[in-house]
Amino acid sequence: MKELSALIAGLVFGLGLTISQMVNPAKVLAFLDVLGNWDPSLAIVMGTALAVTALGFRLAFAQESPMFADTFSVPTSTAIDTRLAAGAALFGVGWGLVGLCPGPAIAALAIGAAPAWTFFGAMLAGMAAFELFDRMGAAGSRPAT
Repeated sequence: MKELSALIAGLVFGLGLTISQMVNPAKVLAFLDVLGNWDPSLAIVMGTALAVTALGFRLAFAQESPMFADTFSVPTSTAIDTRLAAGAALFGVGWGLVGLCPGPAIAALAIGAAPAWTFFGAMLAGMAAFELFDRMGAAGSRPAT
């Protein structure tokens, strides 16, 4: 049941991204171009998503436990460090350059959009490179035995 609910949530999320045109890089770039030919329509999408998320969290945490898990899985760290800030900046720059971020890019794969496939490949390569460098850094910081 846990996997089925995750599948349904993913399908609803992807459908919402597609209907709202968040999978259309031109639409996203027009939204981000606040000093040019700005298209504010995605602000409504984001505002609605924020309201639904706030309501969802309120309803979820009113329960004693999740429906398909023993406990809630909530991040505990509140630290804003260099790694988080750099990742957020890289995410924003990438989104602003191509008009796609991971969720909409994956949803766009279903409609066969060529830019989404290119982005997805680059995203996988970036994730692999991060993992490699992160492991190398962690290995280099271990004390010698």
